[in-house]
Amino acid sequence: MSESRKPKKAAPEDWHRADIVAALRKAGWSLRQLALHHGYSSPTTLTAALDRRWPKGQALIADAIGIEPAKIWPSRYAKNASRTASKNNTNSGVQAATNCKAQRAAA
Repeated sequence: MSESRKPKKAAPEDWHRADIVAALRKAGWSLRQLALHHGYSSPTTLTAALDRRWPKGQALIADAIGIEPAKIWPSRYAKNASRTASKNNTNSGVQAATNCKAQRAAA
């Protein structure tokens, strides 16, 4: 009667927002500074990426930390990887994040 059940794989967990903010601070940024650096009129704009899916904001935050967005928010990228790639052919968020890293290094 007893069935041998394999334990389910743990779902990849997103980083806690405090861990993201701490990683930004360690890299010399704050969400406020990053938003203003990229020309957003509201310094709290990038906090939206902490709570909901926003690929451009996620790319800016991840680039400032120095890792891929999928490592910070695996639940947002695991299921929709093919849909996201075909939908966002321009990669403008990634290009902007790359420019940010280059500008920060030059400063």
